[in-house]
Amino acid sequence: MAMRSTRQLKGASTDVQIDRKIRLRNLNEHITCYLCEGYLVDATTITECLHTFCKSCIVSHVEDGRNECPKCEAVIHHSYPLQYLAYDRTMQDIVEKLVPKLKQSEWSRRIQFCHKNNLPIPFDIHMSNPTVMKDTSLMDDGKQQSYHRYDEQVNIFLRSTSCSLKHLKRPFLQCSIHATIKILKKFLAKNLGLGIHQHSELDILCNDEILGKDHTLMFILVTRWRARKPPLQLDYRPSIVML
Repeated sequence: MAMRSTRQLKGASTDVQIDRKIRLRNLNEHITCYLCEGYLVDATTITECLHTFCKSCIVSHVEDGRNECPKCEAVIHHSYPLQYLAYDRTMQDIVEKLVPKLKQSEWSRRIQFCHKNNLPIPFDIHMSNPTVMKDTSLMDDGKQQSYHRYDEQVNIFLRSTSCSLKHLKRPFLQCSIHATIKILKKFLAKNLGLGIHQHSELDILCNDEILGKDHTLMFILVTRWRARKPPLQLDYRPSIVML
């Protein structure tokens, strides 16, 4: 695959336009994961050194007890390395534009995985089909208006584990499986009277493990809750400040 870049040189009386083709292989170093050597999927960047990996790759690396960057060996964080991993939407958008069939290929692999392991196919995979999205997420004005209402839903039970934070009057929620911990923190901060801008002062935990702000509920269900029965139980408490 080759891309074309255009550069215009201005002369005294004429403009000279130069076309140059850039091969995708020349960019692979910048859009592939250092760990799996494949194109980035759910690109996730370490905030300390700004190196980017597939989300599943870097999370597995950290959960194996290694809290340093696989590429430069800089320490991510001594105590809570998952808190210093951030979803890189800009990088993922670049990868998907350079490799247009990557997203479809990843969907196919997930479907094959579900079939192979006798698992139900998540509803969001069906809704990601372009023909389905066109029918369900576009209104008369042609603008996207779904607001995740067609996503697969997950039931959550939020519980305070600190005497300094009150319990919610309605602790049971139903959210999109793509909702992140950051969104839940903002919800808690607003409903606890802290102010939405103070959401970073809260920690959310699953099985006594602090969850990263960019973790989705789908990711937590697969890696932390697994075969347990719903609802997904999440605990919240004031954030621990490391001195």
